[in-house]
Amino acid sequence: MQNLLKHNAIFLFLKFGIVGFMGLIVDFGITYIFKEILRVNKFVSNALGFLLAASSNYILNRIWTFKSENPDVFQEFGKFFIVSIIGLGINSAVLWFCNEKLKINFYISKIFAVIVATMWNFLANWLYTFS
Repeated sequence: MQNLLKHNAIFLFLKFGIVGFMGLIVDFGITYIFKEILRVNKFVSNALGFLLAASSNYILNRIWTFKSENPDVFQEFGKFFIVSIIGLGINSAVLWFCNEKLKINFYISKIFAVIVATMWNFLANWLYTFS
């Protein structure tokens, strides 16, 4: 039973990672457009990229990763959004710390921020949103 649970968790994490990678493209694309082309503040641009990616990730994770059949989509999306907002806080804090305090390149800092936020998002969505 424990091996099955471990195998299932790894499989779910891989699917979550694939969805997350697609979200990463959305996140970086939106962030780049707002920061570099529209000249919006880098942290506002980061938040917009993160939130748009989170919204598309909800749909894909609901359908493909967790195969949710919860009829209360609004409640489930609300849970996902709460997890994403906390993830955004984590993402922004790591981004700020790496970029502002450690003076690491903005986009390299963003990669670190995405990795940390992804761990939070996976565990929280697996154990809370789609449980």
